[in-house]
Formats: sequence, structure tokens, C-alpha cells
Amino acid sequence: MSEDAAGISAGVVARDLRVVFGRLRRRLREVAQADDLTSSQIAVLIRLGKGEVGTASTFAAAEGVRPQSMAATIAALEQHGLIQRTPDPDDGRRQLVTLTDAGRERAAGDREARAEWLASAMEQAYTPDELATIAAAIRLLDRVVGA
Repeated sequence: MSEDAAGISAGVVARDLRVVFGRLRRRLREVAQADDLTSSQIAVLIRLGKGEVGTASTFAAAEGVRPQSMAATIAALEQHGLIQRTPDPDDGRRQLVTLTDAGRERAAGDREARAEWLASAMEQAYTPDELATIAAAIRLLDRVVGA
């Protein structure tokens, strides 16, 4: 592992970045979480709100849970009227999960709540110079992901 002039290891920075992003992701989910949905249900709603379409199995793999657990999560979201299941045109044995109109409204509201919370928290926690530093770091991180 190479180190820069300040002696900071890229491996250590990468580990710390993953930890902070994980904590931020959990906190953002908490902001969107209402009393009527579990964190697993919110996670699927967020994925669907980003335009993902898939089966219970694909969502289980993406979230790192057992297919049986995801089936229960999907069933609960369907019971809330937030998702619908339709036959997969490529494989009639599978069902694709998509948002209903109510699900799209819920996902959009949750996304807005998360964005407002993060902007407010950053405004309270950081000076304008620190915000500029974070903006610069985001541009640098974009190079890693190829954006």
C-alpha cells in the first residue's frame, strides 16, 4: 500500500471512508423511516425509488439477506400498497417488483426528507470553508468511481 507525503495510507483512508459512508447510509435510512415500515422495507423502497426493478431474490442478494426474509419484506410492502408484483416477461415463474403510485409518492417524500436533513445537518456542522473542502473531496471521489 502506498502512502502519500503526509504518511496517510490509502488503505486506512478507504476503510475510514467505508465506515463513514455506512454510518451516513444508516442515518439517512433512519431519517426516512416511519413507524409503519421496518428498515428492510425502507431499503427496498429506496432501491425501487431509484428505478431498480427486480425480484425478491435480486433484492435479497442486493441487501445481503435470505430470500425468505426478503419475501416477507416484499409481502409487507405489498400489504401497505407501496409495491406491486407482475409476472416477469422473460420467466413467468418469477415476479418483478415495482412501485405503485403510492409507493412512488412515498419514495419521493422519503428522498426529499433525507436530502433536507443532510443539507441542514451539514449547514449546522460545517463552516463554508469546510463545505468547500467536502465539495472538493466529492470531485476527487468521482474520479475513483469513473463519474
